[in-house]
Amino acid sequence: MPQPYVLLSAAVSLDGYLDDTGPERLLLSGPADFDRVDEVRAASDAILIGAGTLRTDNPRLLVNSPERRAARVAAGLPEYPLKVTVSATGDLDPAARFWHTGGEKVVYTTDKGAERLERLRAAGLPTGPNGADVVPVGPELEWSAVLDHLGDVRGVRRLMVEGGGRVHTQLLQQGLADEVQLAVAPIFVGEADAPRLFGTGAYPGGPKSRLRLLETRPVGDIVLIRYAPSVPGTGPAASPADRHWLALACELAAECPPSRTAFSVGAVVVAADGTELARGHSREGGDPVVHAEEAALAKMDPADPRLASATVYSSLEPCARRASRPTPCARLVLDAGIRRVVTAWREPDTFVVDAAAGNAVLAAEGAVVVVVEGYEGAAKAPNKHLAG
Repeated sequence: MPQPYVLLSAAVSLDGYLDDTGPERLLLSGPADFDRVDEVRAASDAILIGAGTLRTDNPRLLVNSPERRAARVAAGLPEYPLKVTVSATGDLDPAARFWHTGGEKVVYTTDKGAERLERLRAAGLPTGPNGADVVPVGPELEWSAVLDHLGDVRGVRRLMVEGGGRVHTQLLQQGLADEVQLAVAPIFVGEADAPRLFGTGAYPGGPKSRLRLLETRPVGDIVLIRYAPSVPGTGPAASPADRHWLALACELAAECPPSRTAFSVGAVVVAADGTELARGHSREGGDPVVHAEEAALAKMDPADPRLASATVYSSLEPCARRASRPTPCARLVLDAGIRRVVTAWREPDTFVVDAAAGNAVLAAEGAVVVVVEGYEGAAKAPNKHLAG
């Protein structure tokens, strides 16, 4: 199972604060936005908060609408999403409302934290069908291990993360967040010691990279802003942005004029800072034999310095052999200086014997090749008319 789709959700003041420094929680959202959050919760498989938020806010993390809970049950889902918290130390209050409301709960912790939590069971930490499962992930609390377990063992497809700022910062900085939803309230906090949403440190792509705007809309007197990362990954693991760009490549494949003698393929070239450099698709511009990667690369200056750190996204494995022209796409990618390729579908032997060799050609010359699970169907869809 792949890692969940990770949605970071927060309400912030106009000057970027999550709260003020007073003893009571500052309510930034209004009734309309609280209802929107309830809707997002109901559409999630799990809701996660950090230990700091559990201590300071003491949230219940419930779906409040009876109609939404009933709709979940009618769809064969639990009445409430799985509630998740993370704590390296295991220092959690057994009396917190988190444990005593809703359905199933899980705590991700370190080996030492698990020992402490086992002792807390004797102090009242709930057990049983709706009690908390304690999952140690090793000597350190690693987010990738947490997300792997949520996907593989708990079957979580969509994870809503409600804080706090440290958790949001870590997931973004480690390239693990698929979406950011910010509810911006018409309030100024103006207190230097108040908690901010995001912390300092290095973010993927550096200070010049820009996230993609997905949506803006008013919700009462709040403005909802939705963003998604655009910066490609750098290694063999697929990042959230990698999945976006690969989905775009699959969409481009659907724009190809159909052919009985060639695949319909889409390709996108993306710079290391998340800037789209070029895109193309098979048979683009009326050329009956042009390939997607070839069409995209032809739109770029071969001397563009961004190519050396760029990523190519192709719905189909770049070809290692072709009958129409002398230079296959794997060679074109390497000659352009690109050393990272993300693809959805290994090339079948429909037109060329032993076709699935492009990835091997790329890897043999030092390119990182990433085949992302879950996108093969989208890549195949524009090729349904082809036999074999």
